[in-house]
Amino acid sequence: MTSLLTSSIDQDGIATITWDMAGHPMNVLSEAALEAFGEHWSKHAENDAVKGIVVTSARKEFIVGADINMLWKMRSYDAATVFSENQRLSQFFREVETHPKPTVAAINGDALGGGFELALACRYRVMAEGAKLGLPEVMLGLLPGAGGTQRLPRLIGASEALQYLTTGKNMRADKALTFGVVHEIAEDVISAAKTAILEGKVPSKAPWDEANFTLPKEQPQSPEWTQTFAGAGAMLRRQTQGNYPSPQRIMACVYHGLQLSMDKALSFEGRQFTALFMGSEARNLIRTGWFGRNAANRLEKRPQGVPPTTFTKVGVIGAGVMGAGIASCTAQGGCDVVLLDISEEAAERGRKHVEDYFGRQVKKGRITTEKAAQITNRVTATTDYKALEGAQLTIEAVFEDRGIKAKVTAATEAVTDDAHIFGTNTSTLPITGLADAADRPESFIGIHFFSPVEKMPLVEIIRGEQTSDAAAAVAMDYVKLISKTPIVVNDSRGFYTSRVFGTYTREAFCMLSEGISPAVVENVGKATGMPMGPLELIDMVGIDTGHKITHETIKEVGWETMLERGEPAKALEVIDWIVEEAKRPGQKAGKGFYDYDDKNKPTRIWPEVYAKFPSNGAPVDVDDLKKRFLHIQAIETLRCMEEGVVTAADDADVGSIFGWGFAPFLGGVISYVETVGLPQFLADCDALAANHGKRFAAPQLLRDMVAKGQSFYPNETAVAAE
Repeated sequence: MTSLLTSSIDQDGIATITWDMAGHPMNVLSEAALEAFGEHWSKHAENDAVKGIVVTSARKEFIVGADINMLWKMRSYDAATVFSENQRLSQFFREVETHPKPTVAAINGDALGGGFELALACRYRVMAEGAKLGLPEVMLGLLPGAGGTQRLPRLIGASEALQYLTTGKNMRADKALTFGVVHEIAEDVISAAKTAILEGKVPSKAPWDEANFTLPKEQPQSPEWTQTFAGAGAMLRRQTQGNYPSPQRIMACVYHGLQLSMDKALSFEGRQFTALFMGSEARNLIRTGWFGRNAANRLEKRPQGVPPTTFTKVGVIGAGVMGAGIASCTAQGGCDVVLLDISEEAAERGRKHVEDYFGRQVKKGRITTEKAAQITNRVTATTDYKALEGAQLTIEAVFEDRGIKAKVTAATEAVTDDAHIFGTNTSTLPITGLADAADRPESFIGIHFFSPVEKMPLVEIIRGEQTSDAAAAVAMDYVKLISKTPIVVNDSRGFYTSRVFGTYTREAFCMLSEGISPAVVENVGKATGMPMGPLELIDMVGIDTGHKITHETIKEVGWETMLERGEPAKALEVIDWIVEEAKRPGQKAGKGFYDYDDKNKPTRIWPEVYAKFPSNGAPVDVDDLKKRFLHIQAIETLRCMEEGVVTAADDADVGSIFGWGFAPFLGGVISYVETVGLPQFLADCDALAANHGKRFAAPQLLRDMVAKGQSFYPNETAVAAE
């Protein structure tokens, strides 16, 4: 007990229970911690000499939510057991809330999820100025299951509460005080909490347990009530496309729960929590968004035996938007950056990009002016390769041209030592071939960023045939330095992310050529959960880039070979038309499949696209179109795994969500296959191949796994390391 929480009684008869979970990264509601808290609280609640109880933390955070490992183990429970466990916690918090002895939350730091719910169950709350409150369960496909959907709206009203419950956004201390979520803001929260008890400030009942309680804003069945829920429902439908059930069930909890007594409302909340917990969306979001991403961020697959790298200088060659973005992230990570280009003007333009980016961060209140200057001053713009001397790593972000990249490689190696690692930021060119230009191919590695670099969370690290473990380790250390998520894959044309992403847009081209309306294609793409329709997405990436990559692949691989592999010829006709005939390369030129306004924002699909690809007039099978979009990405991922490009299912899932925005609620491409079920997915592939072409043919890997009854995630409830 003492290793997780401690408690003491002062001379005034006030007990203080302090969360301090030794051996854990943060205070969380784990099974052991909750048991310990229950023992401490009950001991003091039953002690007549104790006047009141203060709950606080010895760490910088208060409590940041439920232990995800505990939740994950509950995946093996049946629904009745999950509901029972939920109600046990909910009823304990209710006991804290209704006990005659006052319990005060001294919120010294962030109180999130279950930690915020525990604080809400205390009848008085004191909060530190810099702390934040939040209920982020929706991001894991769940809802606050220990009273959060009931207490918060009873304090601040349904409309205000829904903004926090359905988005997971945090609440600052000043806002919490204005709303009445906390009673005081104090520098010494423990002292203020004790004073509240001694001076009788703590109410004898929670507001909702008073006989005359009314909701602070919208009253049930009033016009305002109807307007709130009608508007929120429409907005959620537009934002989620109906793919995320957790916001909808949160709305149900608020709508129905506020018309019930607190005890009945908590039971209703528990049933909604259980339904979500037993569903695939929560499983997928937790599996990939929590465990998969955290494992990648911890560098669990980093080569063993390679000492960690301490970065003092990193070179970036190519000061365009991509290179400047890489420089921004590197400087923000605390490392000096040499930003090199062929002219002083180009190099300085890249440095100005860095300065402007952090200037915008200052205006948004995210960093101070001093911090922005400190970061920008780490970037040196130059044309001199000698400035790279002493760099541990250099990343080139020049044009996708083998000749240019070869010259850059040679010039860099001429001024760096044998321990230096050279990274190429290419999206499609095979690393092994580019490494031919290097004297030290074992130190050559692919480091693939996504645009815009500052915002995109993933970095794809690609090992060539001769890339050493040391080079891979340095690249992973670098990605950790810049606070991004790495996945490591093996060499292939297009690697993993670009190769699979391309199937989404090519399938859209096939649909256009079949007479499916461009508007339908776009809307169905978004309905699958993708961040944009495929035509808008290829506009943003650059249609001309896709066109160039396609024709370079044809040149090197051969068109007949590509056709044999299932490459759809009709997709090539579409991209050739839009680039070669229509001369519309995409958003950067202000014209692509979409028209753009003077701020380069899409306004409408270019009318000529409708004229070029008229509707066939046939009824639209939306489910079939959605399946085509999702299955084609999963099939190409399975091929990548079969070929050894991707070696782990969690890498495939993390890469798909954080690399090109594959529908998060599906957990990534492999989790999608698991959700469908491998046997059913195989049957779908066979049917799609028969109806739409051999690009949908199932890889042998899938057939073998189905025959053996295997799964990509056989240990569903395995718990990750802390």
